[in-house]
Amino acid sequence: MATMNLFRRKRRLTYLLCLTLAGQTTFSGCFPKERKLTYFGDAHLQYYKDVATEIAYPVINEPTPETVAFSEPPRTLRDRIETDEIWDMTLAEALHLALANNEIIRIHDFGTQLGAYPLAGSQIMANPEGAPSIYDPAIQETGVLFGNRGVEAALAAFDTQFTSSMVWGRSEQIQNNLFFGGGLNPGSTLYAETANFNAALTKPLANGATFSLSHGVNYQLNNVPSNLFGSAYTNNVRADFRQPLWQGAGVEFTRIAGPIGQTFQGISGVNQGVTIARINGDITVAEFEQNTLNMVFDTERVYWDLYFAYRQYDAAVANRNSALRTWREVKAKFDIGARGGGAADEAQARETYFQRRADAEAALNNVEKLEVALRRMCGLPVSDGRIIRPIDEPVTAELVPDWYSSIAEALTRNVRLRQQRWRIKSLDLQLTAAHSLTNPRFDLVASYQVNGFGDKLLAYNDDDGITTQGLNSAYGTLVQGDQTGWTSGFEFSMPIGFRSAHTQVRNLELRLARARQVLAAQEEELSYELARAFQDLALHHTQAKTNFNRRRAAERQVQAFEAEYRAGTQTLDRYLAAQARLAEADTAYYSSLVEYTKTIAFINQRKGTLLEMNNIHVAESQWSPEAYRQALRRAWARSYAFDNPLLHHEPAAFEADVPVDTPELAVPQISPVADPTVPPFAPPAAPGVDVPAPATAPRPQDEVYPPPAPAAE
Repeated sequence: MATMNLFRRKRRLTYLLCLTLAGQTTFSGCFPKERKLTYFGDAHLQYYKDVATEIAYPVINEPTPETVAFSEPPRTLRDRIETDEIWDMTLAEALHLALANNEIIRIHDFGTQLGAYPLAGSQIMANPEGAPSIYDPAIQETGVLFGNRGVEAALAAFDTQFTSSMVWGRSEQIQNNLFFGGGLNPGSTLYAETANFNAALTKPLANGATFSLSHGVNYQLNNVPSNLFGSAYTNNVRADFRQPLWQGAGVEFTRIAGPIGQTFQGISGVNQGVTIARINGDITVAEFEQNTLNMVFDTERVYWDLYFAYRQYDAAVANRNSALRTWREVKAKFDIGARGGGAADEAQARETYFQRRADAEAALNNVEKLEVALRRMCGLPVSDGRIIRPIDEPVTAELVPDWYSSIAEALTRNVRLRQQRWRIKSLDLQLTAAHSLTNPRFDLVASYQVNGFGDKLLAYNDDDGITTQGLNSAYGTLVQGDQTGWTSGFEFSMPIGFRSAHTQVRNLELRLARARQVLAAQEEELSYELARAFQDLALHHTQAKTNFNRRRAAERQVQAFEAEYRAGTQTLDRYLAAQARLAEADTAYYSSLVEYTKTIAFINQRKGTLLEMNNIHVAESQWSPEAYRQALRRAWARSYAFDNPLLHHEPAAFEADVPVDTPELAVPQISPVADPTVPPFAPPAAPGVDVPAPATAPRPQDEVYPPPAPAAE
């Protein structure tokens, strides 16, 4: 017990001593002084960094686009637009500029308010990698990544592979042998010099088979006493063939999934073939067509919005000028104290003028913003000393499209539906290939080999001086073909349960079911969109006629109120309100016309006929001259061929030049339109009694529609 207490006491003393030393070191600053180093030259801490990560900029030299480098300041309300040159632009010219100047396809963001930030086109800034461009089909065509190959990369899987190797070596080793080294001649060493050359050509075939042709030469020189020759060459020419008979067999699987040997464990190996690569290319082309369609549609919408902005500005300016003229008249009466020139009337006329002046300024600002938006869609500079003014007039003729033909055309030609059908076809083909992978691997293997042997690799004669077989030349015995060998048989392998293969099949079945349901939902959504467009088409055309009559009535009302106001029988506020209603009626009329024209474009866009309506066609650019020469040679070769009635297309075709899935619509039989003057439920007339025609209520006479378009000012 005493020993334990002594030990604890010593340990406490040790702790106390350590703490004392630590305290002295801490509070007394008893640290070893850092040795001062001396260098030649001046000190510059340019290689020292006090942070690990900081903002950096890439060192590149990309030229600035001319539309930015030579752009003038944007036009604002402080500028006088009278100094700018008027550029009367047609819709066809705007579409041509948009297609010619936009390698990166721009889409207008109509969901963003015009005065809000960011402006239209922010998708290019936010997601530059996802911005559509004219390069997308070519990028897909040249893709090499797994699961996203282009046609050329898929065809490259069938390229002949050439491999070659040449290896030299030397080895020395003490032998533990009674006849060579060890007992009789202790310390004897076996030395050997070797050289190996191998070359092979391997060709995957379209039916899944693999054929290879190889050649090998081995040289060996050693000091073994029992050898026939001190040095010898052995060579061979070998042909190998492997044909899948069950899993991955046949042309259909190879076209879909590629050669069976290119699959990877845990990764879907059924989408590497030429067929899937071709479908992926068609999907990308359809996406490019859809992006072009959207750009054309957005350009047309911005064009008509700018047209309406000009009309709105004209109405606002006319309303402002009317208010200014009225204020001047009231001010003149106020100055002389005449009737109708009271202080309240003068203040009201002044306030109305400034209100309508503010409306005109806002309308002018809207014109300038939409002019910049149209310039952006056309790929033009922000400002170049000209101001764009649309000169095409919106459609005024009534269009009554047939519902059944329109929905059938939309279901057939809509680009999004065509894309989804390509995806369904791709998944269907992949599912076919995946079912093949649920079978065991059963391959036919065969090989044939010709061997050679000789003291020398090449010689003028076969006499080796030792044997009567003539083994002087290795290639001489190889050419004679006396030493041959062959193999033939089958190889079988399978995972117990096929869990991965069946999981892949189930996954593709679910993806295919989802893709088909998505197509059905897309067709439903398309029908809803067309139905709403048909309703809007009828609404906007009807409102255009109504607003035209409203505008004519508002003009007469202003004329009548002006005469009454001058005669002193009408108050000023009613006269000013009549002027405002005239401006509103004029704006409403052109708004209906513009919306009616944009609805027609929307219907064509959903039907997939907008490009055709504007005489725009999507085509591939020119190939290289060598490609055209090869295509012409193959065309001449095919022109001399004749059809074999005993052959059929295997595997089945997966594409067609025209739509093959024509929608089936239940079109009801439409009865002739009954005479509206005859009552639908009139009682039968008695024999010999004439039934008088029913009286019809008189209808008000509408104004002439459409009116002549006013000249642009």
